[in-house]
This record gives sequence, structure tokens and C-alpha cells, in this order.
Amino acid sequence: MLRPDLLLVTETHRVLFLCTGNSARSIMAEALLNHRGGGRFQAFSAGSFPRGAVHPLAIDTLRRNRIPAEHLRSKSWSEFAEAAQPPIDFVITVCDRAAAQACPVWPGQPITAHWGIDDPAAVEGSEEDQARAFDRAFRELDARITILASLRLDALDRLGLRRELDRIGRSGPAAD
Repeated sequence: MLRPDLLLVTETHRVLFLCTGNSARSIMAEALLNHRGGGRFQAFSAGSFPRGAVHPLAIDTLRRNRIPAEHLRSKSWSEFAEAAQPPIDFVITVCDRAAAQACPVWPGQPITAHWGIDDPAAVEGSEEDQARAFDRAFRELDARITILASLRLDALDRLGLRRELDRIGRSGPAAD
């Protein structure tokens, strides 16, 4: 017998990654989960104050790692807060500023989590330093998203899933 408090593994789960500017971390997370999720997830990204353009190094990093980067765009989180939108199952913030902001009320009462990742777009220095920062953020996101994609969602209730998402967010940064 199916328990209504368990998430079904056969459905596609909608995940929204949030950051303030929606130009780097959340964009890479969206692309990674859509690629690694095996059809179990449909990922999106948005920002509270979107920059309006995806950072070129985010696109370069995705392409170098053979992650499709077509159709990625910087967008506002208000697109996903409209009542006409299909419900979001998970909302994951990837920057501390977005996690501290008052978020809209999301349709569907999603499970929320915070996965803080240093902002590679804020790194100043040589092109090599900047590329290294994007690579590091990519590796951290990839490690966390790989864990998320491997979870047996059919075996977890909402509280258990929330705990797992929080545990993933506390996982340490990838080594350089």
C-alpha cells in the first residue's frame, strides 16, 4: 500500500535552485541536475535580483565538463511563485544572501534546504584564478547533486528527505 507521506520515485520531481543573481551557482546546479537526474528531476534556477545574463565562465565550465548549457538563462524567482505554475517539490538556496531573504510562497509547499557554495563570480584576480573558482563551485555542486540524484525518494517521508537535503548541504567543499 502506498503511503501518501512518501514521495514516489516514478514521478518527476521539480527542483528550484535559488541564488541572488542567478548567473553562476544556481545556473550550474540547474544544468547539473537536469543532466545527472536521470529523468527523475526537472531542475530550474532563479534569482531574487537576477543579473539578466549567465556568467560566461559558468557556461564554459559546464561545456568543459560535457554538461549541456543550451537554453540556460538568468531569471527572477517570481516566475516560479505564480499560482499557475506547476508545484515545486524542492527549493534549494546555493548562496547565503538568498537563504537570508524572505522568499515568495511557493506553490505546492516544497521542501527547502540551503547548500551554501562560495560565489565564483565574486572572485577577482587572473583568468586562471577565476576559472579555478568556477571549477571548485562546479565540483561542490556536482558532488551534492550526485548524492541527491542517488537518493531513494520512495523510501523517505518529508521529514527524512528534509534531513537528507540538509546533510547534503553540510557536506564539505571539494578538494582543489
